[in-house]
Amino acid sequence: MNSEKIILGIDPGTTIMGFGLIKVVGKKMQFLQLNELQLSKYDNHYVRLKHIFERTVELIDTFHPDEIAIEAPFFGKNVQSMLKLGRAQGVAMAAGLSRQVPITEYSPKKIKMAITGNGNASKEQVAKMLQSLLELKELPKNLDSTDGLAAAVCHFYNAGKIQTGKSYTGWSAFVKQNEDRVD
Repeated sequence: MNSEKIILGIDPGTTIMGFGLIKVVGKKMQFLQLNELQLSKYDNHYVRLKHIFERTVELIDTFHPDEIAIEAPFFGKNVQSMLKLGRAQGVAMAAGLSRQVPITEYSPKKIKMAITGNGNASKEQVAKMLQSLLELKELPKNLDSTDGLAAAVCHFYNAGKIQTGKSYTGWSAFVKQNEDRVD
């Protein structure tokens, strides 16, 4: 029996929120959608947050993702920008949690590494690799949507990997804690 799931990837932002969706059937990915939410037309930061929440809920209600992968804000020098980005991420996460969808957060470096094998890859390199992996006909003008899609693909590649922080006392403890992985 093939297991199926849908992963929503989000690149939160206060000017543009990028998102992408993939469907996983068995061990294969299928591209569903990528797009972006343009927020620069709203002057009020709180109105932008409201739109992020509403669009994320709309995506969840439309596509019924089983999991959400979200890009963590990177640490920049501008504290004010970091605060706004953190709020955008928090609102997107709250939208997912309001619909009981599990969320996993990935650093930009981890996402780039999963897609290209290089944690310092450019947005363009990530987009080109996604185009190849998912057989996308063309890339969008803005690459925020491919960043969201990259978060979803990163989550697919990291599915089932042992997470750090777990400890096992032996093989039987490992098997017991990972029964879903045993045939």
